[in-house]
Amino acid sequence: MVRPDPTASRETAAAGLRRALVVDDEPTIRTAVARYLRRWGWEADEAEDGRVALGKLGRSAPDGYQVVVSDLRMPHYSGVELHDWLAEHRPDLFARLILTTGDLTSPALSEFVARTPRPLIEKPFELAVLAQLIEAVARGR
Repeated sequence: MVRPDPTASRETAAAGLRRALVVDDEPTIRTAVARYLRRWGWEADEAEDGRVALGKLGRSAPDGYQVVVSDLRMPHYSGVELHDWLAEHRPDLFARLILTTGDLTSPALSEFVARTPRPLIEKPFELAVLAQLIEAVARGR
């Protein structure tokens, strides 16, 4: 099993440098991802949809979040809408966006996935695999 480097994560968290925003309308997934990140020394904020996420992102400093993990399909304001808003208005955060989805069967989502340069992980996923992707994105890779 691949795991993030807990020493590096804890050291940077102590310096206040490791914050993630987890956006998912499914509370069990959102909470599980946030708890996992906290165990590895991250600060993890949660949002139940893209609109709540935008509020949190708008109140954060430009370097306030090292990673944003967002589901694609959510009511009210989807991950696709959040993705497009970040691409246009916050390219700094867009570069730190990781997308998740449990549904790649719809033509609209397939089309979206083909156009986005951001990494996408399919549900169900192993938390360790997501953590490895988070570490890579946080390091700018």
